[in-house]
Amino acid sequence: MSKEAFLSVIAQHQHLLHKICRLYRDTLQDREDLFQEIIYQLWKSYPDYQGLAKPGTWMYRIALNTALMGLRRKKPRITYTDQLPEQAAANEPSTEQQELLFKALRQLSDAEKAIITLYLEDLSYQEIAAITGVTENYIGVKINRIKTKIKTILNL
Repeated sequence: MSKEAFLSVIAQHQHLLHKICRLYRDTLQDREDLFQEIIYQLWKSYPDYQGLAKPGTWMYRIALNTALMGLRRKKPRITYTDQLPEQAAANEPSTEQQELLFKALRQLSDAEKAIITLYLEDLSYQEIAAITGVTENYIGVKINRIKTKIKTILNL
């Protein structure tokens, strides 16, 4: 994969990287820092990428691992606050429903966030299993449990 191909893959999957950042970090500055760290980790592992997995699968796995490693390393105290409108607009267009969904998603465990993020990106169970390193059956069961949990959080 050439430098141009790398940049193309980044551009192609940038929206998912931003969603991962939004789920795993509370403030705009922390999200931007995580995004930069993900890009750095992708670039650092780029020479070892041999094309055995799809570029998107490779990126998702590194992005999720980077987000989780940052949390494990720092062990930040997480508080959930509503964003200021200009912060939400800086990340991506947002509606009240999206904000409620992200607030609910932030209450999930890290593993649940990883799975549901990929599911919401319309990845197949097989692709999600490849990225997360678990079986397709486990993904199916976990997604159903996560949906139930989200409904409970949202009081639906």
